[in-house]
Amino acid sequence: MCFNLLDEKNQKMKSHTRRSFLKKTFVNTSLAMGAVSGSVVPSEGKQVNSSAARSQGSKPKIKFSVIGLNHGHIYGQTDTIVRAGGELCSFTAKEPELISAFAKRYPQAKFVKSEAEILEDSAIQLIVSASISDERGPLGIKVMQHGKDFMSDKPGFVSLSQLEEARSVQRETKRIYSIMYSERFGNRATVKAGELVQQGAIGKVIQTIGLGPHRLSASSRPPWFFDKKRFGGILCDIGSHQFDQFLFFTGSTEAEIVASQWSNVNHPEYPDFEDFGDVMLRGNKGTGYIRVDWFTPDGLTTWGDGRLTLMGTDGYIELRKYTDPAGREGGDHLFLVNHEKPQYIDCKLQPLPYGEQLVNDILNRTETAMSQQHCFLVMELALNAQAQAKKVVLSK
Repeated sequence: MCFNLLDEKNQKMKSHTRRSFLKKTFVNTSLAMGAVSGSVVPSEGKQVNSSAARSQGSKPKIKFSVIGLNHGHIYGQTDTIVRAGGELCSFTAKEPELISAFAKRYPQAKFVKSEAEILEDSAIQLIVSASISDERGPLGIKVMQHGKDFMSDKPGFVSLSQLEEARSVQRETKRIYSIMYSERFGNRATVKAGELVQQGAIGKVIQTIGLGPHRLSASSRPPWFFDKKRFGGILCDIGSHQFDQFLFFTGSTEAEIVASQWSNVNHPEYPDFEDFGDVMLRGNKGTGYIRVDWFTPDGLTTWGDGRLTLMGTDGYIELRKYTDPAGREGGDHLFLVNHEKPQYIDCKLQPLPYGEQLVNDILNRTETAMSQQHCFLVMELALNAQAQAKKVVLSK
């Protein structure tokens, strides 16, 4: 069935939080077509008819359903598939408040009481999920075993055993297990940087430096957010974005962790929580450094000053993805320096192709959005970095 996208005003949420920024980002990206959160919030703004996302009179390309609403990314994930030609047919979740918010946003999507009803519906081709992190891998395995494709929020897994089982089932079923690494797929500047690298704008990329600071907003988080067994650790969780970008921009198909570490620097009230982590890694086509943390100050106008630097043999690219703290408004800022000249590129109108590519992959059994090998290798690196990480205790 088709449905209308109903945007409503976000209530009791500060506009500078990560979730507020992400929902604005995905609303804006609809015109051209990620952290753990305890709540999900529909997008701000006036009501928009979802049929505008497709050509008038066009038929949906695929039918899909949603299982699990525990991360606010579920709205961006859902909208990404809708705008690519997907028809949202049904959804399920356990939490009444999350069910109510999702149903209000997507009123024509049928709520069902069990996963089984969706998994056994032969008309459904894709399952989209932002369930609690430790539930995503097992769910994706069941989805593939039921002959459907799967799109997960990050991290796609919280243990190497989950990853290996998913790899085995994916080989057997030939289904798609995709993880929406939104800091690349949902960020226009990052997509533009990929185009420039492919065009040879900075020569061969030999190192990436990815910085992923986040605002904690602890009072708004559910208990599982602070349980390492459930969220997987900081390098597994928000670090997975950075591993994805390292592999993509260097073109590495093999990589290893040189060193990794984590710490709980300033949150003793949450003993299982990690608020800082960093990694050095080496691939067969480049090297990388990653730093992630939960220390974004309240004075910043967005959830985090996400940055990516690509060092090439003929120049470099620096991305200020979400803010320019002392200059230009908004996000999607790209700075290119090569043998010709330094230049600034505003990427606000850059198309985001991931959704359309994934839908076409589902229809054509191709791998244009992201190869399965890449998807799983990202999580293998994140999980290895987490497992090998040394705990750092700073003296007071």
